[in-house]
Amino acid sequence: MSTFTSELVGWYVSVARDLPWRENKDPYRIWISEIMLQQTQVDTVIPYYHRFLGFFPTVHALAEAPTEQVLKAWEGPGYYSRARNLQRAAQEVVALYDGAMPADPVALKALPGIGDYTTGAIASIAFELPVAAVDGNVLRVVSRLAAWDADITKPAAKIAISRWVEDRFPERGFRGDFTQALMELGATVCTPTNPGCERCPVATHCQALAEGRVRELPVRSAKAKPRIETTLVAVIWDGDRVLIQRRPDTGLLAGMWEFPSVVPVPGDASEATLSLALGEFGLQVSLRAPLAAVQHTFTHIKMTYEAYTGRLVSGALIPTDARRWETLDGLAALPFSKAQHKLIAVIRDRTLLSAL
Repeated sequence: MSTFTSELVGWYVSVARDLPWRENKDPYRIWISEIMLQQTQVDTVIPYYHRFLGFFPTVHALAEAPTEQVLKAWEGPGYYSRARNLQRAAQEVVALYDGAMPADPVALKALPGIGDYTTGAIASIAFELPVAAVDGNVLRVVSRLAAWDADITKPAAKIAISRWVEDRFPERGFRGDFTQALMELGATVCTPTNPGCERCPVATHCQALAEGRVRELPVRSAKAKPRIETTLVAVIWDGDRVLIQRRPDTGLLAGMWEFPSVVPVPGDASEATLSLALGEFGLQVSLRAPLAAVQHTFTHIKMTYEAYTGRLVSGALIPTDARRWETLDGLAALPFSKAQHKLIAVIRDRTLLSAL
């Protein structure tokens, strides 16, 4: 074991945060945690991690569950395609490997939703294989340690950093600790702003520190600004029930429930547009003034949901698996996105006020 690796692993063993997915080497639990931690902060993930495992403690439980139940259990972390891929992967693990996560990195990466990073995390932490897990923290840490000027958003940089990490793996028994040590260093010491170089256990190995360039690195190209979109939403009541529909099984927020909506033509965001779109339900409705405007940012979209409330005038909805009337309390049993939950909260507040 090199001096660098020994110092880093020794530091990690002494200061590692007490996180639930570090309690053992269970590849299923490590897999769930790594998927949840993508684009979500650790403190946010912990309660959702416990809740999800409460519903699906094993690969078999996840594979056999109704997809709607999986989506409901995933509420909170967002990025619901992750939940759908988790279940698809669990079904493949059951079908191909009798419910045991494969130790082969090639087999791991072939599972839905598992890329290079997750493959490396599971392989090194659960199975002690010398496979790099390169996330944003590791990209930043290694860029500074090696004083690399390459743009870390480019594939070539990630390949080079993976090789750098794999060249420094210790012997079996310490590889999982080494992987997590690099992540821990990036999360707690070698942070994007205000890095704690005075607390760094491997500061003597840091080329950027020696050159006085820590704050200049890593180099990354600017992210594209999210595009701005508007969606018109109809909150239609029939007595004490509200109209909802389930999104298609592919695309953004696949399989999630929502209030009927339409993306208007630019410059034509009006309730008349929404009324026309509602015609496909075979219902005549009376829309009132706007209920609320709710904003939500997806990865590449800054969305404004303009919600209108209304009442059923005539017509009868034929319930299907994808559309139905539901009570306000009944919505709690169904999976809705964060943006839809914001709308539900507004509806509840207005309902309570009108009852006073």
